[in-house]
Amino acid sequence: MLKGMKNQPLDQYIEDYALEIPSAVALNFYGKEITYYELNKLVIIFSNYLQSIGIKKGDVVALYLQNCPQYIIAFYGAQRVGAIVGPCNPMFKEWELSYQLQDLEAKLIVTSVDLYPILHNIKDETMLQEIILIDYVDYLPKNPYPPFPEKIQSVEFKGTTLWQQIFNKEVFQRECERVAVNMTEDVAMIIYTSGTTGVPKGAMLTYKNSEYQAYVTAKYNDFSVGDKLLNVMPIFHIAGKLIGMMTPFIAGATSLLLMRFSPQEYLQTIEAYKPNFLTTTVPMNISMLEHPLMNSTDFSTIKENIAISFGIQLTEQISNDWQEIAGFPLLESGYGMTETHTLNSMTPKDQIKYGVNGRPTKGTTIKIVDATDFSKELTSNKRGMILLKGPSVFKGYKGREQETAHSFYGDFFVTGDMGLFDEDGFLVFLGRATELIKSSGYNVYPEEVEKMLEQHEFIKEVAVVGIPDKVRGESSKAFIVLKEGANPTEEMIISWAKKKMAAYKYPREVEFIMTLPKTNSGKVLRRILKDQKR
Repeated sequence: MLKGMKNQPLDQYIEDYALEIPSAVALNFYGKEITYYELNKLVIIFSNYLQSIGIKKGDVVALYLQNCPQYIIAFYGAQRVGAIVGPCNPMFKEWELSYQLQDLEAKLIVTSVDLYPILHNIKDETMLQEIILIDYVDYLPKNPYPPFPEKIQSVEFKGTTLWQQIFNKEVFQRECERVAVNMTEDVAMIIYTSGTTGVPKGAMLTYKNSEYQAYVTAKYNDFSVGDKLLNVMPIFHIAGKLIGMMTPFIAGATSLLLMRFSPQEYLQTIEAYKPNFLTTTVPMNISMLEHPLMNSTDFSTIKENIAISFGIQLTEQISNDWQEIAGFPLLESGYGMTETHTLNSMTPKDQIKYGVNGRPTKGTTIKIVDATDFSKELTSNKRGMILLKGPSVFKGYKGREQETAHSFYGDFFVTGDMGLFDEDGFLVFLGRATELIKSSGYNVYPEEVEKMLEQHEFIKEVAVVGIPDKVRGESSKAFIVLKEGANPTEEMIISWAKKKMAAYKYPREVEFIMTLPKTNSGKVLRRILKDQKR
């Protein structure tokens, strides 16, 4: 049974469980098991190393990694010394990574041998003083199962510190005291999210934000010691982080971690390791339903499957199709965002309803207000702006005091989302109030994509909008005005963009036009372009 909140950082929970249940498995990575005692020891070693090189409270440690044990060890090792963690999307190309590392003012980064070449090209643009290089083989069993998706390679790069060098040194094995933190005031991590201008901003989340949201999620879903939570969601993302490396450790459970999703490997993991809880996206469930292993997989240990409507909305029919084979329904994950540490509403297991986003979790208040007058709270089935307050709401945007102030109405966070409460008190998310594009669950900022496309030698002007995509929910489409004499094909532009930005960002469609619609002041009217597509 889950114990109460202790008002302490999550790494302290790991240490507590290392004493209470030392041999219990905290982490399983392709068959490599790490106990709570071992995980705590690894966290302490890494925190000792950080202190030895001068990383102190308030410094930023960036993590540019795929899902792996090193990410979790580095995350909690950094927080143990009071450092701020800055997760970086492993899909980032040079310019995206450079922007975030500069904005973070990161002093140290942990990355992998496969991603280092991207970092190498931009590291001199940043404030980085130390680069730690990991190799996935360090925490893989001799025969990983399911088969590991990455090619295993061991490479050394000049000017970097190898992860294993740290853990092989006896000087870092000693016990050290954790740096004291203020749970509600000190920043634990900075995760980048959207803004009204389309420029990525760092959302500062505190230690209390994380403890509270991890606890509420564990409590709501009845997680406890001995449970196994299977996670393939990327842990640099707030949802994957909450489910894959926070909630399990506040409950004394096991995180079954996969690097990336494939229906075969996911079903093999269920069969081999018998998890109790699944967190998926709806497209994942659909792809598993279409896989031949689905009918032979043993789902008998599964208590619950939270399904997130990334790309495809969860419907009763999809849930019924799943339940017919797996034996249990799919539950809509709820509503949330990075600034609120996500999952601020959840679906009651005894009141399953589809096409909605659950009810506010304990301690969280959500209200719908008139989008033009926040003082006017709306009644059931009236559409308006979603405002939210609670212990999981972030501290503010890094270095952007004015934008932080504009993001709050009193003590309510102004989400920028439209929604309503139905007659049963369920929240219904209706979409973004801004021009933000939501692709495969990721935020895509039109202005950011446009800035990169404008660097192409043939492009004079460009505007990017979101278009419907059956797989991703939305994709980017670029409307381009070419320079005089230029004659590229749509395929040439898309191919160029694909090399310059993350897979969820680059435009999947391109249309060449003579002029962009604009206001008298010269602002591009993306709305008109989006309406033309309809």
